[in-house]
Amino acid sequence: MAASATLQSCLVSCSVPRGASASRTSPAPLALPSVCLSPSRRTSGMRIRCQAGEEPPVAPEQPTPAVAPPQPPKTPTTPKAPKVSTKFSDVLAFSGPAPERINGRLAMVGFVSAVAVELARGDDLAAQLSNGGLPWFVLTGAVFSAASLIPLFNGVSVQSKSSGFMNADAEMWNGRFAMLGLVALAFTEYLKGGPLV
Repeated sequence: MAASATLQSCLVSCSVPRGASASRTSPAPLALPSVCLSPSRRTSGMRIRCQAGEEPPVAPEQPTPAVAPPQPPKTPTTPKAPKVSTKFSDVLAFSGPAPERINGRLAMVGFVSAVAVELARGDDLAAQLSNGGLPWFVLTGAVFSAASLIPLFNGVSVQSKSSGFMNADAEMWNGRFAMLGLVALAFTEYLKGGPLV
């Protein structure tokens, strides 16, 4: 506080030259000339020190070698399979893992059995269902649905159990073509009025 008052009195006395009026229009000088300080104040023993903290010493940069040192080989990490939801609403959702897969499996069995019975007995699809085929269809549907849902409710995904040529994607495409084939067979027999073969 005392140093601030001393500096202010010094600035005021230096900004107005002796013999000049206080109503001077020129701005005060920005620098403090040493002649403005009286000799008694120059030898007062007051020191001004910086209060900023010291910065840690900076290590000198080491030259980078032309060839980088060899890195240890990274071990390949197998990506963890995402957690599969086992909730009933997630498994049987429209975009869930069960509906299209179960329908595709039932369509594959239905298409092959419909064509086989048609070749063996000569009955069309409607006659096969009305002559005792409906209970077999219901029983087959229940068995294949349960066999497809049990692993999904246990958290096992179809992709984790498939590899090679006959994988989960191939099963989906075969099921889709079987669904189309079964509908085309029924529509063709309806238009033709009898069995296809």
